Amino acid sequence: MKIPMVDLKIQYEGIKDEIQAAIRRVLESSEFILGKEVEKFEASFARYCGVKHCVGVNSGTSALMLALHAMGIKPNDEVITVSQTFIATCEAVSWLGAKPVFVDVDEKTYTMDPAAFEKAITSKTKAVIPVHLYGHPAKMDEILKIAKKHNLVVLEDAAQAHGAEYKGKRVGGFGQAACFSFYPGKNLGSYGEAGAVVTDDENLATEIKKLRNHGSLKRYAHERLGLNARMEALQGAVLNVKLPYLDQWNELRRRHASDYAKWLKEADIQLPAEAPHAKSAWHLYTIRSSKRDALNLSLNNEGIASQVHYPLPNHLLPFYSDLGYKAGSLPKTEIICREILSLPLYPELTKDQIQTITRAVIKYTS
Repeated sequence: MKIPMVDLKIQYEGIKDEIQAAIRRVLESSEFILGKEVEKFEASFARYCGVKHCVGVNSGTSALMLALHAMGIKPNDEVITVSQTFIATCEAVSWLGAKPVFVDVDEKTYTMDPAAFEKAITSKTKAVIPVHLYGHPAKMDEILKIAKKHNLVVLEDAAQAHGAEYKGKRVGGFGQAACFSFYPGKNLGSYGEAGAVVTDDENLATEIKKLRNHGSLKRYAHERLGLNARMEALQGAVLNVKLPYLDQWNELRRRHASDYAKWLKEADIQLPAEAPHAKSAWHLYTIRSSKRDALNLSLNNEGIASQVHYPLPNHLLPFYSDLGYKAGSLPKTEIICREILSLPLYPELTKDQIQTITRAVIKYTS
């Protein structure tokens, strides 16, 4: 049995007629950039997140960069975030000439340690980016309290957390803004690259709309320096079809995560945790093992896809060597990155497949 990390073909088969109708609608309209399909998605996703505004862009990375720029982050400003995240989180900071400051994480949820965040604040700190990693919400109450105390803006990186909840409220509405990625493999994925910024701040939303469209809200009226980061209508159309299914798909992910937890009790591994205050979107199911690399190879040899997210923490990347971090700078992050392994998790995964995966993990680790 070959089991992929994610199976987008089987998802497509279930919604094929709706997808084809949506794509045909775009082709027949010849409205390929922004337009009605994107506007419809922006309104729907804003409602879904419980905020007033959503601005569709061409990737989650662009969402982060444009949001930070619109928030006023400038060269040499410091932005605090975590090191165990996809490079885009800190890459967006660096592209603006600002300095990412990395802090350690909670060992169970892999999200920002609020105490480490507060300790890292200096006179140059202007913002904080908590990451809802693998779909699990960060400790937003504590982070918001600290940020308010020090007059910092809060940008949620919700790229992996579509539909996740913190104390009964969906992520995306806690900070001044939040950024989402709709990369195809995400819980809510497009058929190409796409992203969005959500916010309750109308002025911020307006500035991001300008930035994504060469500094202009209407053609040839360029009010500021911008770039081309517009969402394509085809992606908006696909996301309009998929959004009504998101909660259903997330619930299936939750059931699969529960099955994994039940059937992996015998394995000599650490299972992912879900904090009492949180409802994870379960974008990834991440176990930890001191034999991670060998386990990964063993599973792959048996036709079971497994993947390391992420093998090298960002503070130890050669690109960031000038920041002065060394091995041991963020001990919790570093040990997690040495042990973390993601198992297949997607809504269409079957119980038979999960049992096959868990048997293979138990066989190797017990």
